[in-house]
Amino acid sequence: MRELTYVARRAVEWREAPDPKLRSDREAIVAPVAAAPCDVDSAILAGHGFIDPPFALGHECVARVVETGDAVTAVAPGDLVVVPWSINCGTCDRCRAGLTAHCATVPYMAMYGAPIGGDWGGLFSDLVRVPYADAMLVPLPTGLDPVAMASASDNWSLSWRLVAPHLKSRPGARVLVVARGSIGLYVCDIARALGAAEVLYVDPDPEHRAIARGCGASTAEALEPVPQGFDIAVEATGRVDQLALAVKRLAPEGVCESAGNHFRPGELPLLDMYLTGVTLRVARDNVRAHIPDALALAASGKVAPEKVVSHVIDWDDLPTALPEKHLKPVFVRPDA
Repeated sequence: MRELTYVARRAVEWREAPDPKLRSDREAIVAPVAAAPCDVDSAILAGHGFIDPPFALGHECVARVVETGDAVTAVAPGDLVVVPWSINCGTCDRCRAGLTAHCATVPYMAMYGAPIGGDWGGLFSDLVRVPYADAMLVPLPTGLDPVAMASASDNWSLSWRLVAPHLKSRPGARVLVVARGSIGLYVCDIARALGAAEVLYVDPDPEHRAIARGCGASTAEALEPVPQGFDIAVEATGRVDQLALAVKRLAPEGVCESAGNHFRPGELPLLDMYLTGVTLRVARDNVRAHIPDALALAASGKVAPEKVVSHVIDWDDLPTALPEKHLKPVFVRPDA
């Protein structure tokens, strides 16, 4: 089989690898049918990662089940499934508590798309082994488009987590979104659908702002001179200076979710945060626990994740198209 391999800054190539084989009766082999890059992939391609190449890329996809072990009961060959980005067993104490990104059964940070907690391959591969099929794989609800939901493995479900629980406890909240791409746009759509009184999307890119307005948000090019008073802020820029500005826009006892990958250090306005009573959460997401709820919202028809898909590109074109700067391309394999 082929797996897309990161080899140098802005450079990827197909490399041949052995077809994955089942190693236990709890495993599955899947074939991605629609896969998308996320912010981490973009950072790696830009040379901001901390792992030397080469390694297989990709950790967002909808796939078709090809083969299952005898003990697998949740999915069957032919099913379309979401493959979560982190490897998790589903049975350890952490997994049962919903902390699936911190599974105690596998090495720390075990994931697809980066060989940090072991080498699990990437989801930009023709075939992928899923070690805990019943725990990890989530059937795609009937009627949902795999292209629209290619990011349910990470960015779409993460976006649900960033705002949905807060809006449940703070109905009618004012939401500030400071972003540079797909996560922020997904958050705008979800926040509007879940009853936010106001959603303000801040991004210097005019095309991104146009999509946000199509999701029902108001927009601004920069955080200056946006006033204080938001109940919820979501930062997805990877820039500490933008995170610092976002927390300063919160109302008293406001909450900020940071979904940016902060590869560079910076300073936060801790005194301002103390005086306002800010709650700040910075975390890699336990996405497997949220995928069913995020898919249910997508299936409700109240949101339109397809609006964020910027390009639909043939699977074979991954080596040339992935390094290009697109908002949210989805790569499709109609033969899988």
